Amino acid sequence: MPLIPVEFTSCRHRWRPRLLCGLLTLAANGTAAPADPATAARNFHQGIAPLLQKYCYDCHADGVNKGRVAFDEFESDAEILRRRELWLAALKNVRAGIMPPFEEGAPRPEPAEIERLARWVKYDALALDPANPDPGRVTLRRLNRVEYRNTIRDLMGFDFNSEAEFPTDDSGNGFDNNGDVLTISPLLIEKYLAAAETIVDRAVPKVGKQVEQRVATGREFRGAGMSGDQLTAKNPAKVSRTFSVDAADTYQIAIEVEVGGSFDFDPARCNVICRIDGETRFTQPVAWSERKTLRHDYEVEWAPGSHVVSFEIETLPPAPMVEVAPLEYGPNAGRRAPTNVNVRIGSVQVRGPMDPKHWKVPANHARFFPAGEAPPDAPGRERYAREILGRFATRAFRRPVDDPKLNQLVAIARDTYERAGQTFEQGVGRAMMAVLASPRFLFRIEEPVAHAAADTIAAVDDYSLATRLSYFLWSSMPDDELSELAANGGLRTQVRAQVERMLKDSKAQAFVRNFTGQWLQARDVEFVPINARVVMGPNAPRNREGRVEFDGAMRKLMRAETEMYFEHVIHEDRSILELIDSDYAFLNARLATHYGVPDVTGDDLRLVKLPPGSPRGGVLTQGSVLTVTSNPTRTSLVKRGLFVLENILGTPPPPPPPDTPDLEEARKEFKGREPKMSEMLAAHRSKPMCNSCHVRMDPLGLALENFNALGAWRDTEVGEPIETAGRLISGETFADIRELKRVLARDRRMDIYRCLTEKMLTYALGRGIEFYDTETVDRIVARLEGEGGRMSALVMGVIESAPFQKQRLVASAGVVTIVSPSPAVFPGQPPTHE
Repeated sequence: MPLIPVEFTSCRHRWRPRLLCGLLTLAANGTAAPADPATAARNFHQGIAPLLQKYCYDCHADGVNKGRVAFDEFESDAEILRRRELWLAALKNVRAGIMPPFEEGAPRPEPAEIERLARWVKYDALALDPANPDPGRVTLRRLNRVEYRNTIRDLMGFDFNSEAEFPTDDSGNGFDNNGDVLTISPLLIEKYLAAAETIVDRAVPKVGKQVEQRVATGREFRGAGMSGDQLTAKNPAKVSRTFSVDAADTYQIAIEVEVGGSFDFDPARCNVICRIDGETRFTQPVAWSERKTLRHDYEVEWAPGSHVVSFEIETLPPAPMVEVAPLEYGPNAGRRAPTNVNVRIGSVQVRGPMDPKHWKVPANHARFFPAGEAPPDAPGRERYAREILGRFATRAFRRPVDDPKLNQLVAIARDTYERAGQTFEQGVGRAMMAVLASPRFLFRIEEPVAHAAADTIAAVDDYSLATRLSYFLWSSMPDDELSELAANGGLRTQVRAQVERMLKDSKAQAFVRNFTGQWLQARDVEFVPINARVVMGPNAPRNREGRVEFDGAMRKLMRAETEMYFEHVIHEDRSILELIDSDYAFLNARLATHYGVPDVTGDDLRLVKLPPGSPRGGVLTQGSVLTVTSNPTRTSLVKRGLFVLENILGTPPPPPPPDTPDLEEARKEFKGREPKMSEMLAAHRSKPMCNSCHVRMDPLGLALENFNALGAWRDTEVGEPIETAGRLISGETFADIRELKRVLARDRRMDIYRCLTEKMLTYALGRGIEFYDTETVDRIVARLEGEGGRMSALVMGVIESAPFQKQRLVASAGVVTIVSPSPAVFPGQPPTHE
């Protein structure tokens, strides 16, 4: 696939987009190659129509068209085959046991009949080719904020807080790495430019050698039970710090002392005395000041060894009392102005030795300039710049940089370092800024392997595969091992070994955190509003200070529990059904107390074997899930039921009609008493327009009612026992959450396999699941069933699937035009064209 053409044009002051196509879809929406219509129609009439008549006609024929579907009103065979969405929905509902509706004693489709329907839908109605599955469309994917931060960390060795600097990424299909919503705006372009300059300025050395510099903060100056950031004018004190030097030479010392007042009325005064190796350098009287910084600079001749810089607070008689009017505005209105003195050693900076022969190579210099300082001759400097920038751009672009682009980068570097007063390092840094602002860095641009002109599908090349793997499992760029395998063309034969290696790496925590954070909404627990006082009453959790609140520490514990649980299933290659039901949890003393699990001690989360009969075990009964599916002051059966349908079973109901009455309206039917939530929902569900969805959601939500809005166990609501028994729409019955989890893991496991497969595929591919992915999903589900639901079957099934390994072959179209940086933004950089 050819690279997207990108045009750069000159602008005097700043980068501004002249034309930005933003999201470029590199393939048209998929359309299946038509199956033989005559054969497809014949198969329908012979094999599918009898099934519809047997199981579906009561609701969808003979004048009845529930859901506006009537199977006996097709006008032609062509219309039958044209209704692709209908057949896909029918297959999904039949597989999930939603259709036909459960009735006691009524016949249900046999597995062989469901398989017959599935084969006709996939291979006739959808015209999928099982021998060559369609990998689907590929949307040009921009790095989201997390991916950008991690990539900069691995490329530059610098932690750039992109979450704070960039706008929030939109989410599509439940994930914020979805290419369809990762648009790029003029504002974001400006921020990318500013980020490139900041990152290079902070990470890349500007000189080959420099004066050594050491900075000590006030906290490092210690005395009798105090430090240099805790001094006051009322208390005599002495603090000091030792600096060690290796060379006899001149050293420069810069001292900053900060003086400020507090709101305790006290006219204290003092002398601040600074000594260097026992010699007094300054004695300065200080009194209250709202804010003042004292600065002093010295040059000293030091011999090798240890040298002491010390400070002394010498108290003075207090200043005369002055009556000061109370403050009129602000949070301290009505209080008298402050006069006491706080003294804080801001910093002591020691630079030296000053003789250039003692200067040292800056930290991080070898990372970017592995051969040391640049050669003195111009040809040698240019060769060195080409070597550095070729390696850097190849890593940043995640594939070898082409010669025209490399020539362009070398020209940027040369034009900068040849200017008076500029260094070789500064020139290379300017070129690196251009790399970090390039679409080749900001977007994941992929290429296919060599292929015949007539081919419509091809495998992505090894560089693209390495990038897909690394951003799936690490949310970051490929490391050296992946890149080397890609360069040698040997990655595909080593995929399983590389996946195992990558999952053991600490960077795989990004997969755990980002996937569970969005699939299970675990990251929302850190900010979802919950009123602990109302929810828990006298049993409300208390933080270390004894305050009743759902504090940040508890929120982080709940999120960490979910992440550690999911990580355990991955690393131990457990069945994904343990995500639904298990006999263990990850707890510490505080979380176990909140959950009512006995005999857990310590602050660290660890795997805890649950006592027999415990309702815990699995993600559904974890605090993160239970909290994010609650309202601020009470539980929400609807939210919890909907969560299970959407994220566990993969069968979400349609959105409610716009005129659906609010649940609180049902409260009016219970005059004179506070109804239980189950009673309100029963009244709400009695309305015909509400029943079809709530009959699916409510039993699941009711099963979780023993857990309050903070995930703590309760037996009653408004003084009445909580009733949790129910029946799933597919017919299975349960008495409580313990039985529901067993029912889901045993009887609805194929729905769980399919749902989690679709979620992980969506996350890995950066797009939603489409009709042409049905065959891919089915193959992964079959693999899970054959391998006992092991997590490795899911992860490798996704990675080895056609959508992950291949791409459609279509000509790319569209031009992204971005205005190039002017000297005002990146000084010395000429206009470039990419």
